[in-house]
Amino acid sequence: MKIVSLVPSITEALFDLGLTENEVIGRTKFCIHPQDKIKNVSVIGGTKNINIEKIKALQPDLILANKEENVKDQVEALMGEFKVTVTNVETIEDNYYLLKNLGQLLGKEEKAQLFNLKIYEILSQSKLENPVKTAYLIWRNPYMTIGSDTFIHRILSEIGFENIFKDKTRYPQITTEDLADADVIMLSSEPFPFKEKHIEELQAFYPEKKIMIVDGEAFSWYGTHIAKCENYFKELLAEIHPMQQS
Repeated sequence: MKIVSLVPSITEALFDLGLTENEVIGRTKFCIHPQDKIKNVSVIGGTKNINIEKIKALQPDLILANKEENVKDQVEALMGEFKVTVTNVETIEDNYYLLKNLGQLLGKEEKAQLFNLKIYEILSQSKLENPVKTAYLIWRNPYMTIGSDTFIHRILSEIGFENIFKDKTRYPQITTEDLADADVIMLSSEPFPFKEKHIEELQAFYPEKKIMIVDGEAFSWYGTHIAKCENYFKELLAEIHPMQQS
């Protein structure tokens, strides 16, 4: 089966489940994992601006898309000619079924189940004793955060953080003043590449708060990625843990 993936985390999952560049024949420029295996796979544009002609030339048996990451009109344009599966992953349960369905589709059920078990194990073992009020920023100018109907929110909640914007949906714009209730402000490494200088900007406003850069992939890449984040989550929680003792 020849597959074009329009979703970075799904591209990673396909290779993790055992596919090769003979089966995964097209990807976006944001599909960067696994680095050694994606380099020979044709790039068909970005997640929001796919090159439909390039995809047609590849003649895939299946195109994997995502409701949030891809543009509806572009995906629908492909549906006329190709089999397209549109995924939508907002919860841990959604992620479980994503992997389960990919496993069944590709004849890799056992591998998919192992990844699912590992993800559940990691999320059940990585948890703060008491919830820590947190703001998770994904963008700057304007600042944008995450609401309760996002995958990032679910991962935060699973490991013991309380999203102070849980009453919001999707990705609301906020101001610096809106961060007042957070004990921890997380600046994600993607989609906006927050750096140390951005910590300093906010620290000038909130000198007493813990402000930190976090690995955006660990929180937002559904599929198999969380199965590789055990040590990352342990280290992150160990850094937060002293706050709970004070």
